[in-house]
Amino acid sequence: MENYNEIVKKQREFFLEGKTKSLAYRMQALRLLREIIKLNEKSLMDALKEDLNKNPFESYMSEIGMLLGEISFTLKHLKKWSEPRRVKATMAQFGSKSVIYPEPYGVTLIISPWNYPFQLAFAPLIGAIAAGNCSIIKPSELTPITAKLIGDLISQSFPEEYITVIQGGVETSQALLKEKFDYIFFTGSVAVGKVIMEAAAKTLTPVTLELGGKSPCIVHKDANLPLAAKRIAWGKFINAGQTCVAPDYIYAHSEVKEEFLQYLIQSIKALYSEDVLLKGEFTRIVSKKHFERLTGFLSEDKIHYGGRYESSSLMIEPTILDNVTWDDFVMKDEIFGPILPVLSYEDTSNMINTITERPKPLALYIFSENKAFQNRVLDGISFGGGCINDTIFHLSSPYLPFGGVGESGVGAYHGKGSFDTFTHEKSILKQTTRFDLPLRYPNRKNALETLKRLLK
Repeated sequence: MENYNEIVKKQREFFLEGKTKSLAYRMQALRLLREIIKLNEKSLMDALKEDLNKNPFESYMSEIGMLLGEISFTLKHLKKWSEPRRVKATMAQFGSKSVIYPEPYGVTLIISPWNYPFQLAFAPLIGAIAAGNCSIIKPSELTPITAKLIGDLISQSFPEEYITVIQGGVETSQALLKEKFDYIFFTGSVAVGKVIMEAAAKTLTPVTLELGGKSPCIVHKDANLPLAAKRIAWGKFINAGQTCVAPDYIYAHSEVKEEFLQYLIQSIKALYSEDVLLKGEFTRIVSKKHFERLTGFLSEDKIHYGGRYESSSLMIEPTILDNVTWDDFVMKDEIFGPILPVLSYEDTSNMINTITERPKPLALYIFSENKAFQNRVLDGISFGGGCINDTIFHLSSPYLPFGGVGESGVGAYHGKGSFDTFTHEKSILKQTTRFDLPLRYPNRKNALETLKRLLK
């Protein structure tokens, strides 16, 4: 039976030495991480190609480039983020100073998924390093080439008592969760997220859960339809739809639905060739299990465009489903593949109510030129984050914390959000000894009346 007590113990001992809390140590580690990525760009692209058939452009944009930008942003701001900051004190604390000290949690566990196997392993690691923690990374076994490369790069560059990678499957994750960590960061499915939270609850370990859900894409009747179709096609079919914030389904206004579908097909054809499967230029589905689940959604009477697939290569071409209802199997859970159902609405209130009756989505996208409509949707629906007149791009901004709400996740990261996630804010009140306010003591005359007046 797997046991990771020794490595956790070794990391905790190293953390207690205090080296990782040094700003210079953290910045040096981030610079080294950046250098590792730059020097191994070709190897990373090759690994992603072998695991998922990702092309170099997509690999750099969605995995490598995002991380380099995140590291640069963190290095630029880390000194300021790390400094103790003074906050106001109330009149009741006259004579004192109130200060918040950012401090790392300690030993952190990062469990990363297969859909962006490099980016989603290193993005939380950037926050963990920046905050001063030690980290154990458990990459996905479903992308073994990338996972091995991650392990090699980390082991060649960092001591295992600081950062280490542990390979393995479900049993490995279960064994790791039996250890006492100071923070757990998980990216993956809702089902596994519940398992992570249950395990963390036994030791009262704080968690960040980056999950998913059915993210709606609303196309209102006043939308710029050609541009909406282009941006939706890009956001949905990048990485073959295996993106946690991909538009899961379209909710198009009935007045423009048919016209929008024409533009959507045109956009898909512009992005991908007709023989995308024969050329093998599309990202593959990660496993046979996921492939079979997705092809089960392809009912002939629902296919509006596409629908072809190749079992030997685990590829499914970009597909649009029409005449879909909420009773269809494809609308029960997150799709996580290149299949896009289209529903229609007429009444805005009914559309909003239909979405809010279901689990809160990780993302939501609104295509409309009407600010009143935009605000009505934003105010009426709870979701993690999203875009107006675009898709996916919100997660690339270091100024926007990224995370879910409800069943779509707990906590957020990116930019300062990553630093904050892996940081405990220690609140300290520094009291003067030059004088002592008597009103705090109950033996003072009229103590209660004075206290009430002061605290009003």
